[in-house]
Amino acid sequence: MVQLCGLLTCQEEPVPLKSISVTLSICEFVAGVSVTLNYENEEKVPLEVFFVFPMDEDSAVYSFEAMVDGKKIQAELQEKMKAHSNYENAISQGQQAFLLEEDKCSRDVFCCNVGNLPPGSKAALTLKYVQELPLEADGALRYVLPAILNPRYQLSGGPEDSCLKMKAPVVPLEDLPYTISLVATISSQHSIERIQSNCILSPTEYLDDKKTSARVSLADGHKFDRDVELLIYYSDVHTPSVALEMGKPMQKPDSLMGDTAAMVSFYPDIPEAEPVTCGEFVFLMDRSGSMQGPMSKQDKSQSRIDAAKETLTLLLKSLPIGCYFNVYGFGSSYEAFFPNSVQYTQQTMEEALRRVKLMRADLGGTEILIPLQFIYRGPSIPGHPLQLFVFTDGEVTDTFSVIREVRSNRERHRCFSFGIGEGASTSLIKGIARVSRGTSEFIIGKERMQAKALRALKRSLQPVVEDVSLSCDLPQGLSAKMLSPEQTVIFRGQRLIVYAQLTGTMPSAEATGEVCLKYTLQGKSFENKVTFSLQPKHDDNFTIHRLAAKSFLQTKDMGFRETSAGDKKEVLEVSIESGVISSHTAYIAINKDLNKPVQGPLARRDIPTPFLLSTTAMTPWKRACRLDRSHALGHRQKKKGLSLKETSPELERAHSSNKRTNLETHHPVFGENYLVQLISLQKADGSWDLCEGLAIVLGVKLRDIRDAFTIKNADLTSWATALAVLWLHANGQDLKCEWELLERKAVAWIHNHAERNT
Repeated sequence: MVQLCGLLTCQEEPVPLKSISVTLSICEFVAGVSVTLNYENEEKVPLEVFFVFPMDEDSAVYSFEAMVDGKKIQAELQEKMKAHSNYENAISQGQQAFLLEEDKCSRDVFCCNVGNLPPGSKAALTLKYVQELPLEADGALRYVLPAILNPRYQLSGGPEDSCLKMKAPVVPLEDLPYTISLVATISSQHSIERIQSNCILSPTEYLDDKKTSARVSLADGHKFDRDVELLIYYSDVHTPSVALEMGKPMQKPDSLMGDTAAMVSFYPDIPEAEPVTCGEFVFLMDRSGSMQGPMSKQDKSQSRIDAAKETLTLLLKSLPIGCYFNVYGFGSSYEAFFPNSVQYTQQTMEEALRRVKLMRADLGGTEILIPLQFIYRGPSIPGHPLQLFVFTDGEVTDTFSVIREVRSNRERHRCFSFGIGEGASTSLIKGIARVSRGTSEFIIGKERMQAKALRALKRSLQPVVEDVSLSCDLPQGLSAKMLSPEQTVIFRGQRLIVYAQLTGTMPSAEATGEVCLKYTLQGKSFENKVTFSLQPKHDDNFTIHRLAAKSFLQTKDMGFRETSAGDKKEVLEVSIESGVISSHTAYIAINKDLNKPVQGPLARRDIPTPFLLSTTAMTPWKRACRLDRSHALGHRQKKKGLSLKETSPELERAHSSNKRTNLETHHPVFGENYLVQLISLQKADGSWDLCEGLAIVLGVKLRDIRDAFTIKNADLTSWATALAVLWLHANGQDLKCEWELLERKAVAWIHNHAERNT
């Protein structure tokens, strides 16, 4: 009888993957990563091992090698079908072979095949990649090492050769049989203020007095039971910069790898402008069964569908009067709140909120393509450009088909996408945002979805930035070829990174160049300039070149089956020249130096992957009233002075009346989230009625509020709205990003109402 212990799969087979070790090097906002998979065959038969694992779709994988019993074998990047053929031939001849490839259906899933691992043999497979690090709203650089690969919903008639269809065993997170170690070194020209993580880290070790270099590591024995997230805070991340990197020696001139590569980073100082009030806002909400799963592995973690419903409520409350909107839920089928988008009024908002409360994760699988096509076929509303918001856990297999559909409609809309929970497809979420000139966000663990969704809504309400252009002023004999797609949309608070290839003769050491970013906003012209030295630096890993190649491939490579013949030729050329893997290439390594072929029947072993266990969902609105922070809003009385961006006589009188009549708007103890209750009471036009619900939030009796107004025939709605805004400033500063648009509507209503009554 086999004892179920140690490294065993759910089929009671030994797991040949023993551990994963990661070496992470972060320089400024670029990460270089080396991942080593350590295998050992403890069985008496040779093995063929398959390991399917996730990776961020922005990652540029450029190296793959094997160390087998002390012997190093370097892999070669080949056209995918050729690599598969070579792998199969090697296996059939008893040779040892290794294959690394990107999945045919998704850019963020890789498969590692180990063929003919002899009994007692050890193999260490190392892959290397580089990636840009996204900038969070609070200025943090965010690196994520994905651990969770959610089961992707299989479409009927879908491709059979996707590695997502491998029957790899899954185990609960706590039973994952292999561990991970990670050591991270961070360096910057700016000081490193702090490093945070969702996992237990060693104390930060600063490597110099100026705190420009530091090292951290995961705690010993860490199990790969969640995505590993690092947040790095520098003293200044908004400084524009240009970095030049030398090309490879002996490469032909005018080639990507032979020429100097440039990485241009801008953080445009776009002035804040009054938001637009027009637009058609369509919210596409994932209601597949997987949305019932938890946001994270924690026992009391909120379910994905409940977090999405709470966020959708806030978004609907924050829409501007006069716009149009609709809500779609999708799974194996799809449903719409209204036959077509409707004008945003109190009545339509109330009907939508009523239906949000009834939403469940009950529509089966995750088929997003058909509802997308239905939305795009709908009639356009003159003067109201389409803004699409997609919320999904991203568990789909037709990723490239969805991206192609969004791309083909990019001239008529922008897409803002949100990946919910661990394991969301970065390929889908980032892909649809990138090709439609929108933005993407990921919400995992205890992060509040509301803040990121409201940030996207604010961007969608920004006036259009027009006439975007990027130009280079270089010495004679030197020219720049842009490798990144042309930018047509820039959002306030967003970093812009562009890659270029410098062709020609590099000038003397003293020479400089200049890059200028120009754009217009509401008829005014703006420009940002940065001057840089024309002395490229050497990097053994050719990080900038490979990131430039990845940027180029993302615009041309639309998947193994979706890429046009002309683009495929360019994709193959750039991929093989740079070593950056694509959907049309794969890494193949063959150990031809074995003294004799591996003998015996070949047994297959699939490495188990972790999955998230669902937890019983709490009542939706009880969850909606919970706080994700360590303290509820208003648990403590704040005595800071109010600082309102806009004031009005009503606000000033309300503040004075509040002090005179001792109407305190704080609570010593809250049993629920009063911010959610206050938001639920706001009307579509931005005002609040003076009612019992508002009195509860303010912490006083309704009768006392009415008695406090000594003015005869006082406009109680204006007073109620003013008091609500004051409460937000006094008690809700921690979550201001979530109610700024609500406050803006309220203040505008107060001003307009006052003008009508004067």
